Amino acid sequence: MNLYRTVRLIRRFEERAVEFVRSGEIVGGIHPYIGQEAIAAGVCAPLTDTDVITSTHRGHGHVLARGADPARLLAELMGRETGLNKGRGGSMHAADFGLGILGANAIVGAAGSIATGAAWAHRRLGRDTVAATFFGDGAMNEGMLLEAFNLAALWQVPVIFVCENNGYATTMPVASAVAGSITARAEAFGIPAVTVDGQDPEKVLEATTVAVERARSGQGPTFLECTTYRFDAHHTFEHRARLTYRSTEEISAGRSRDPVEIQGARLAAEDRAVVDAEVEALLDAAAVIALGSAHPDPAAALEFLYASPEVLR
Repeated sequence: MNLYRTVRLIRRFEERAVEFVRSGEIVGGIHPYIGQEAIAAGVCAPLTDTDVITSTHRGHGHVLARGADPARLLAELMGRETGLNKGRGGSMHAADFGLGILGANAIVGAAGSIATGAAWAHRRLGRDTVAATFFGDGAMNEGMLLEAFNLAALWQVPVIFVCENNGYATTMPVASAVAGSITARAEAFGIPAVTVDGQDPEKVLEATTVAVERARSGQGPTFLECTTYRFDAHHTFEHRARLTYRSTEEISAGRSRDPVEIQGARLAAEDRAVVDAEVEALLDAAAVIALGSAHPDPAAALEFLYASPEVLR
């Protein structure tokens, strides 16, 4: 039931966020996570309160699965003062250090290096912290990610590399961009790598649980390739641009394995209805809070951006 609650929350949050993009309450658009919810839910479920994650430009699902307040995340997307980062981060840079969310990152592949460094630092301090980092198939050609693989394997860093392979880097098919196999990239560094059904929350949970146990016991990193499908646009800009890199038939086939329905089918109908109602009530309240929150004062534009308390002029 907890896995279902998480995938349902992410799905409905993203659907509502898309509507707020259309109404103009969220400026600049978002990268919807619709269709990939099982990965965020399954990876974050076995993590403890002391573990950390890093995310991507398509990061709302990871942030919610890690336990962030939907009202504060929605307010952040709207650029409001009650947002996770007081409206300064927006869709692609949400963070909550109190929950171990070290931040979403708009630079493709960069979050892997941050997670590796964070996990290494915690281990040096004698902690058993595990880091999980998410990235897409498009990041597999980024040098900084491959450098993170190298150091993680060399120093046996407790980090879990999670590749969300949805088949496209923006509009580029993975077959046109990645030579060889994705798992072989990690295996070349001596990192155990497995391919997981990224549409099934329980399959992702099972694989992640093994990876977390390996990392926490000092056996180093694991690489998970989670095969998935992005139901919506790469970015909401596509809703207007109407790009044609995916056929209607392909999208229909991809949508045939819906993680919300896969996990929902494991619940009794009445239990599922209760969870659905709870999610709607939570998001109704979140929308009221976010819409009722103030926009930041332009005079405070440089606050909270630098470590120094001094305001640069």
